[in-house]
Amino acid sequence: MSNLVLELRQGEVMIVNGAPIRFRTRSRIELTAKARFLFGKQIMPPDQAASPARRIYFALQSAYIGSESEREAGLDAARHFIGEFQEATTSDMVRMILDQALVAAEQDDCYQALKLVRRIIQYEDAVLGKTTDATPQQGTHDRHAQHE
Repeated sequence: MSNLVLELRQGEVMIVNGAPIRFRTRSRIELTAKARFLFGKQIMPPDQAASPARRIYFALQSAYIGSESEREAGLDAARHFIGEFQEATTSDMVRMILDQALVAAEQDDCYQALKLVRRIIQYEDAVLGKTTDATPQQGTHDRHAQHE
């Protein structure tokens, strides 16, 4: 793994291997080993998991950065929520993206799975009238590249 340098803002939270860290000052850190982490807007608090796509994201987040028992439970919950979403949607593209997300999660690449589900959240928001574009995006912009 090559080292990863991240710049975090004052007050931003980062979760590394399940431990939350709040930055009191603007900081620049370098990860020199493999770590499971999310930061800033990538972290979804439990109270925001209020829609089907967001429940999938939260379950995958738990599978990614939770404790060992939370990871297994998160993956099980993600399987359940993905199955329900796939049954309810009429979009073949959404089903395909969710299949890809589940495969990534089952291969212990939950970060990639989370990236894919963020696209489903955008789609869901558009379908529910929260945004204007109802097409799942082919790619997403990330503040950092692959980090595992």
